[in-house]
Amino acid sequence: MLTSLTDVESRPRPAYRAYRASVSRVERLTPHFTRVTFAGEELAGFGTAGLDQRIKIVLPLPEVGFAAFPDVDDWYSAWRELPAESRNPFRTYTARAVRPELREVDIDFVGHGDGGPASAWAMNAAPGDEIVLIGPDELSEGRATGIDWRPGVVDTVLLAGDETAAPAIASILEALPADASGVALIEVPSADDVLELRHPAGVEVRWLPRAVADAGHGGELIPAVRDWVVRHLVSRAALVPSEDAAAALEAAERADADDAPLWDVPEGHSIDGACYAWLAGEASAITTLRRFLVREAGLDRRQVAFMGYWRHGRAELD
Repeated sequence: MLTSLTDVESRPRPAYRAYRASVSRVERLTPHFTRVTFAGEELAGFGTAGLDQRIKIVLPLPEVGFAAFPDVDDWYSAWRELPAESRNPFRTYTARAVRPELREVDIDFVGHGDGGPASAWAMNAAPGDEIVLIGPDELSEGRATGIDWRPGVVDTVLLAGDETAAPAIASILEALPADASGVALIEVPSADDVLELRHPAGVEVRWLPRAVADAGHGGELIPAVRDWVVRHLVSRAALVPSEDAAAALEAAERADADDAPLWDVPEGHSIDGACYAWLAGEASAITTLRRFLVREAGLDRRQVAFMGYWRHGRAELD
């Protein structure tokens, strides 16, 4: 049965779709951050909701590029149906800037030195290289899908993450109201990876270089978050739970220690309150921070957005 033009026009636009583009510029921002600017006529419709909205970078396959990549709305289901050797790899990122009037999108890549396909591609990217971006459709009713920053009405904000979260934190900071207050704590491999960011005067931005470049993630971030929370949100006495609370904490830890969630974002908007925390980065470090905020510092789970962007020793959590 043929599908009529009316049926096609009445279908809702997908929240995300594929955009064909190519590399326009490559800028080495720091030893570990590389900004790649993509350009293409299709990017005129790329979504501009911003914040921490997730997008995907689809990488070319050797010799065939994107010849087998599905050109359909439900690209993911079609991609899964392909033979393994025909599936283009992809990774999740945050758009650092979108300029639809110029048909451009900026994405900041982190060089991990681990041979990962995306970081390796970015290190060798050159103008003219073709790419496929899976991103939001500006004309779709679901244009804000993939945004996990949902603070509600709060007195202060806490953003914390490692270098993989830095682009999202930067985009959130730029979108905060001028009277916002709080802190952004960003752990990076070295002091040379500090970036200039625009942010409200009332939000402190603190970069946390690792003492050793290849040291474990969270070594600087976790104590910095604990210290800030103790000084700004709770008294030290509040961090000592009662016997009943301690027993509940121990039971909760046993329940999820082996299978802690890697992504826990409040449905809708968070509840209003004194603080809203947004945590993203290496899963084990971010899990530790989430447990501290909820089970020791007393924040309601609906005040904490928790995102394990990746896990040490494993490929990206797609």
